[in-house]
Amino acid sequence: MAWNEPGNGKNKDPWGGRGDQGPPDLDEVVRKVQDKLGGLFGGGRSGGSSGGGGGGAKAGFAGLGLVLGIALLVWLFSGIYIVDEGTRGVVLRFGKFVEATEPGPHWRIPYPVDRVEIVNVEQRRFIEIGYRSSNGGQSALKVPREALMLTEDENIVNVQLAVQYQVEDPRRYLFNVREPDAVLKQVAESVLREVVGKNKMDFVLKEGRAEVVSKVKSGMQEILSDYEAGLRVSDVNLQDAQPPEEVQGAFSDAIKAREDRVRLTNEAEAYANEVIPKARGAAARRLQEATGYKESLIARASGEASRFSQLAAEYNKAPEVTRKRLYLETMEEVLTATNKVLIDSGDSSNLMYLPIDQLIKQGREVRDTRSGSSVDNSSTQSGMPDLTRPSARPTRESR
Repeated sequence: MAWNEPGNGKNKDPWGGRGDQGPPDLDEVVRKVQDKLGGLFGGGRSGGSSGGGGGGAKAGFAGLGLVLGIALLVWLFSGIYIVDEGTRGVVLRFGKFVEATEPGPHWRIPYPVDRVEIVNVEQRRFIEIGYRSSNGGQSALKVPREALMLTEDENIVNVQLAVQYQVEDPRRYLFNVREPDAVLKQVAESVLREVVGKNKMDFVLKEGRAEVVSKVKSGMQEILSDYEAGLRVSDVNLQDAQPPEEVQGAFSDAIKAREDRVRLTNEAEAYANEVIPKARGAAARRLQEATGYKESLIARASGEASRFSQLAAEYNKAPEVTRKRLYLETMEEVLTATNKVLIDSGDSSNLMYLPIDQLIKQGREVRDTRSGSSVDNSSTQSGMPDLTRPSARPTRESR
């Protein structure tokens, strides 16, 4: 007969003679739990004496009150919370805004009555339009759907914009707009497209970059203020603005041509700035020379007229003397400009030639060798007169 067949004894277990163990009795478990709770609060089994039952009931109520008091204190202390520096606490009572708290320790009615939302108001958040930065900002992934925009002159530009913003009002940030960060991105893209669409391509790509940034920033802030989104735009940066990749080669050639034009224009202006003052100075100098020449001619003519009038008066007084003096002065002036003189001897047909140029040259050489000596001494020592002086040059009187 097998060990587990009916009718065998209780000690037929081949693993130690243990008897069968069924599942635990549920009533027994409940009874044990009741006994433990009754012992905790000072109560006893219902089979006890009446006097002992009354004392146990009082002790049970006292223990229950103590536990409830401790639980109440713990619940009240759970309402203490601390708001860190740079953040704000928004207290909600059954989901309704109650107050906004500053940094420091605070108390609110514990859960589930009050709830606190902590909002960072000093954190600089940013969004990107037209690109997505990756690898710590070292590289950027282009997003053509956001970057390509149409200008006023019907050209397409590729614009990449970065916007930095902060939470200005925690209450408005949490309650007035659903997903305020996504709303700000949509506002930035909308305002950027509007500004680019109202300006020409050259303006957006070159001299108008600063103005585009300023208009985008002011336009975004105006719309966010109308929405009461509780956000403040702190900075807007135009990361890049280029024509589409398909036309960048032609656009680069156009830029180079424009730069060459500007360079040549600057060179021409520099040359003009250099030449024009010189020309004006030369013109002014010539005008002054002409004016001086005119004044000198006028003065000379006036002097000649005055001299002629004086000579006429002297001639009327002594005609012969004045005529001879005029002849001598004229011959002196004529002979001063010549270096050859022919003298008629008067009693023969031969003419005497006087080499004045050789005499003058010889006199100069003598003066050069005897520096410091007077002209008269050098002339005497050379044995000939100093013909460089007008008074020493020979004259010829007509018969």
